[in-house]
Amino acid sequence: MSSVVQSPGPQTPVAPSPRPDRVPPRGRTRVLALPEARWALAALLLFLAALPPYLLDAPAWLWGPLFAATYVTGGWEPGWEGLKALRQRILDVDLLMVVAALGAAAIGQVLDGALLIVIFATSGALEAVATARTADSVRGLLDLAPETATRLAADGTEEVVPAGSLAVGDVVLVRPGERIGADGRVLDGASDVDQATITGEPLPAAKQPGDEVFAGTLNGSGALRVRVERDPSESVIARIVAMVEEAAETKAPTQLFIEKVEQRYSLAMVAVTLLVFTIPLLLGSDLRSTLLRAMTFMIVASPCAVVLATMPPLLSAMANAGRHGVLVKSAVVMERLGQIDAVALDKTGTLTEGTPRVTDVHPLADAGLDADGVLGAAAAAEHPSEHPLARAVVEAARARGLEPAPAEDFASTPGTGVSATVDGRAVAVGSPARLLDDPAHPAAVLADGLEAEGRTAVVVTVDGRPVGVLGIADRLRPGAADATRALAALTGGAPILVTGDNPRAAARLAAEVGITDVRAGLLPQDKVAAVHELRDAGAKVLVVGDGVNDAPALAAAHIGIAMGRAGSDLALETADAVVVRDELATVPTVVNLSRRARALVIQNLVIAGTFIAVLAVWDLVGTLPLPLGVAGHEGSTVLVGLNGLRLLADGAWRRSRPTTHQET
Repeated sequence: MSSVVQSPGPQTPVAPSPRPDRVPPRGRTRVLALPEARWALAALLLFLAALPPYLLDAPAWLWGPLFAATYVTGGWEPGWEGLKALRQRILDVDLLMVVAALGAAAIGQVLDGALLIVIFATSGALEAVATARTADSVRGLLDLAPETATRLAADGTEEVVPAGSLAVGDVVLVRPGERIGADGRVLDGASDVDQATITGEPLPAAKQPGDEVFAGTLNGSGALRVRVERDPSESVIARIVAMVEEAAETKAPTQLFIEKVEQRYSLAMVAVTLLVFTIPLLLGSDLRSTLLRAMTFMIVASPCAVVLATMPPLLSAMANAGRHGVLVKSAVVMERLGQIDAVALDKTGTLTEGTPRVTDVHPLADAGLDADGVLGAAAAAEHPSEHPLARAVVEAARARGLEPAPAEDFASTPGTGVSATVDGRAVAVGSPARLLDDPAHPAAVLADGLEAEGRTAVVVTVDGRPVGVLGIADRLRPGAADATRALAALTGGAPILVTGDNPRAAARLAAEVGITDVRAGLLPQDKVAAVHELRDAGAKVLVVGDGVNDAPALAAAHIGIAMGRAGSDLALETADAVVVRDELATVPTVVNLSRRARALVIQNLVIAGTFIAVLAVWDLVGTLPLPLGVAGHEGSTVLVGLNGLRLLADGAWRRSRPTTHQET
């Protein structure tokens, strides 16, 4: 059980394939490869170049062309897209902002207009980068599957074919170290297969004839003959890609709601501006004063203050969270974090560290060895192995100051373990089911007890006689129980555990952290179904995970958070936020911080809305001097901006910690 494997059956051993089984992964899209990012950067640099001479009252010929270039580089694309939307009878808010910026410039407020252009160009660039990153991560997932596979003909001859051309019923040979080319079932051979990308299990799974295997998973040192049971387009990996894309599209209704709000605001603002301009003209007012009033209205009614009323609290909270190890990918995510009222947690790599460790060493009473002797013998035999359990045993021995002795005649057997000669004695380490014949033997009783507690039991024998039993388990992250309780307090209900691991290990860990709703043995689609079940009940679900198998659930959730150090590329890109240092205790803290940010957003919107309403009504029913209108507009912007920046302070993070993490 504790190591890797040999070639299948009595057949001729199959050498590891010298050829790579897949092409190098595709790279990420560079930020400056996106035209939106290039135009936004150009607009920002031009604005920064124009600002000093403008503020120093330099001649207009010095700063005027720079501001004009800012308007062109930052505004032409949203302006053009807005004009195309206008042809479809859609008044885009980006076009409205370009018109507002040009209107500000027309009455001498060049700086205000340029700033508005830069803000919207930058926003568009960030959206384009986020979209490109998600597309990159989904494409990268396909690199898990090999490009080619070795298909076996009826007469036993081998043929290397594209993995995508495999059909149901084909038999493929998977050599040691290769990735499996299709979902199927083992016909012959035995090996340990690392399928963490699919199930999230921390340890390779022993595979023997009749066991199911998945495309993209990594074969150990044994050779397998696999019958294809699913078309490559229907493999679990392919379905993960499809589910990530589908789940991302399900967020579109929220975006549609935002677009409707923008549309109505744009129409109302344009309509009122036109009325402010045309009605006085019809009543005999002169053109200049009427145009001045209309442009003043467009400035004071523009949503700059509303945008800044929303962004500073959220951006400040994002910056504060980033300093404390939580990367929140957008202001929208920071706002939505505070809305969650249900939590689903992955097990391996999320609640646990994702690395097996020796938790128990039980020497047998009549073995003649103490705990160090048992562990030292096991480490010596396991030292040549690359199996994760072997590494755990060797690391545990070294942690006790025991350096593994040299081993000879090392051998490993699939599903059984390893054997070696250590100091002239035959040492075997492996599965209790294979090394113990008597179920009543004290070693078997110890092993049963460890496995009942969710640990992996490993028996150590010397010269054929059991001398001890080791317990190995994935270790709980520090603070996992406190974080789980804090999330339960924030949402009003205990989180659920969703894992691909076995039920006993899942139940044991759930009991340690206080989770009662345990969903174990889940494939990616099962995790998505669990999220949908909560969502259909009206919950806004937060999912915390780390693996490729968690990515569809992360995408389907209201908010997805990935663990940064252990997380797969797809999970990190699909997630809305990343816990960079894998400190689970930061998750409830950032949820609390989001709620504080949302409270400040509401407060700022009231302030900004009041200023806009007062200034707009003043301009409509009276005579609002342009300098006073600009001062009121800019003053409200500064006020709400400074109010939102309060969340930058470290004290805001400390105050957001749940009681169990609060600093004194």
